[in-house]
Amino acid sequence: MVNLVIFASGSGTNAENIIKYFEKHPTIRVKGVFTNNPDAGVIERCKKLKVPVKVFTKNELESPGFLSNLKDVDFIILAGFLLKIPEYLVQHFHRRILNIHPALLPKFGGKGMYGRHVHNAVIEKKETHSGITIHLVNEEYDQGDILFQKSIQLDKNETVESLENKIHQLEYKYYPRIIEEFITSLHE
Repeated sequence: MVNLVIFASGSGTNAENIIKYFEKHPTIRVKGVFTNNPDAGVIERCKKLKVPVKVFTKNELESPGFLSNLKDVDFIILAGFLLKIPEYLVQHFHRRILNIHPALLPKFGGKGMYGRHVHNAVIEKKETHSGITIHLVNEEYDQGDILFQKSIQLDKNETVESLENKIHQLEYKYYPRIIEEFITSLHE
């Protein structure tokens, strides 16, 4: 069995989608969810799905002792997780931490570029396309190897809300599938 944990900081819609996707999977399972936000919506979603949640602080994450929480974990999946992953964790889980970004990297990536900030920047720059990027995590924000991108065209009257909704639909459709394909390709 391949064990995943999800790191999330927000409402948890992507985390919930991933959990449901792997609920009955024969070889991959979500072992738990970790959050740095004690008020995150992901906590309530996990309770309903009967998935264990661990709340931690930034200081705890930055300490190598945090690894003791990740015994028997094969992959870390970031789903709206806003803290930078410390170097020791990136090295320990080399090429086994995946993230999804709500734009076509390398555009609109880096520190502070998440959620609505990204969509707002895309619209302000009058981009004609946006999309999602699923990538491996390295020591720099949004600079790991790209595994998958999916592009969509922006409408002339695109708003932050309408673009956010389109991007969420791409995330829900592709993120679990790409996670599964990547893990399966490593374990064949």
